[in-house]
Amino acid sequence: MSSSLLVVALSLVAGDVNTRRSPVVQVVEKVSPAVVYVGTVQVVETRFRGRGFDDFFFGPQEERRAVEGLGSGVIIDPSGIIVTNDHVIRGASQVHIVLADGRQLDAEVIGSDADADLAVLKVNTKTPLPSAKLGTSADLMIGESVVAIGSPLGLKKTVTVGVVSALGRTIRHEDRVFNDFIQTDASINPGNSGGPLLNIDGEVIGINSAIIASAQNIGFAIPADKVRRIVNELTQFGKVRPAWVGLDVQPLTLELSRRLGWDRTYGALITSVDEGSPAAAAGVQRGDIVVQVGSTQVEDADDLRSRLRGVTAKSQVAMKLFRAGQEISLELSPVEFPQKLVDATVWERLGLRLKPAQGGMSIIAVRPGTAASRVGLEPGDLLLRVNQQPVPGAEAFKEAIIQARGKPSVLLLVKRGQRGYYLTLPF
Repeated sequence: MSSSLLVVALSLVAGDVNTRRSPVVQVVEKVSPAVVYVGTVQVVETRFRGRGFDDFFFGPQEERRAVEGLGSGVIIDPSGIIVTNDHVIRGASQVHIVLADGRQLDAEVIGSDADADLAVLKVNTKTPLPSAKLGTSADLMIGESVVAIGSPLGLKKTVTVGVVSALGRTIRHEDRVFNDFIQTDASINPGNSGGPLLNIDGEVIGINSAIIASAQNIGFAIPADKVRRIVNELTQFGKVRPAWVGLDVQPLTLELSRRLGWDRTYGALITSVDEGSPAAAAGVQRGDIVVQVGSTQVEDADDLRSRLRGVTAKSQVAMKLFRAGQEISLELSPVEFPQKLVDATVWERLGLRLKPAQGGMSIIAVRPGTAASRVGLEPGDLLLRVNQQPVPGAEAFKEAIIQARGKPSVLLLVKRGQRGYYLTLPF
């Protein structure tokens, strides 16, 4: 073949490659270097019965073994900041990541939040790492193309393509409610968790989080705007600070809806608004029906409570209310939950005053006529746990009480002398 023919042939091949370099290919080339494999090691203790004299004299034996886990993550800052799912790293004693170039690095967990299912990792390198741009989810369109990159079932650097199937999805899993998910038909499998969902411009518009095991091509991602808020909290404070909105709600029954003139089957009824709260300042009133938060409708009271638990201090929360036959739009500005309100809530609802003590919170006063008084709680008792959450100090106690708001009762672990006992009080 003459040199001129060879040049023509090579140019034709190059032309074919350029023709095939679709927008999806360009996204993968742009972002895949920033997608990492997340590996974990968790030490699990199991009890088993031995044989013969050992079992007779020593009872059931304990065995410790290391269990490996896997997931995905995405680098969002060249300094080594990585976003993944909380459930990927929860309970892990060791976490490492594998970069696209094959390097394995130990990772530090900067912070995690189970309610949002997000975690932030940090790796140390001498040189900047490839990173992806965290975009916005505010302008997502149903039907627009998306790309998922991750390590499903341990198969690293796997790419799947689909569309945005729906927005604002709510999922209930065990005792948690996750809301405002992006639904996509881009294939997501175990191991994809924590990897990015990308728009056609190569921006991260979500973090892949969940699937419905019994379905095909139904996956869910945490929207980028929520990811940004949570990541900012975790990187600055190591946790998501409890935010205060200042309203309580109850389920909206058909009878209540009829009386209030609301002809839909969704929404949550506001039963009280705390004086001086962000909700009060925004004009929320008792008897209002919350029908929408952000751009998605509120399904029920549990859905709204879950959404409000996910807001951060100093953010802006858009709400749509139904009041006296009219829809009203307003914005709330949540603030960090004040300690004095925690004390007031505990005194009002539980009839207890407490102060920090060694290993827990010491009861210093019990209001007569309350459930706490009737079950025999008295000054000097030591409160160790609230809803199975340890409360070794004022800050942990504050967080436990905030999480308990909206629940009908609380489970307390109380110590008196050398003995501890559980009891349930209405809340």
